[in-house]
Amino acid sequence: MLTTKRKPATVGEILVEEFMQPMGLTQAALAEAMGVQRKHVNELCNDRRTVTAATALILARVFGNSPDFWLNVQRRSDLWEAMNSPRERERIERAVPIGTAA
Repeated sequence: MLTTKRKPATVGEILVEEFMQPMGLTQAALAEAMGVQRKHVNELCNDRRTVTAATALILARVFGNSPDFWLNVQRRSDLWEAMNSPRERERIERAVPIGTAA
């Protein structure tokens, strides 16, 4: 479980700041390398699309790292959002451990 109060970097932030900018990649160039539409890359960069297993495999192949890297960035962001959303917190806190549910 995440114990930090600070929001973790999103996939879009990591993708743009740690990969695209240092390499001088445009969204169009990355889309071509990935074999996807530019809209797909734009949505990843702007955190309007999440990283799926297939996207993680593609990004790992393009950048030479592991799919686990991309999935972990997504996972940390998703968990932080769930833990810091009042609506989601309410849903989570309504859950009862199985041992005490009976």
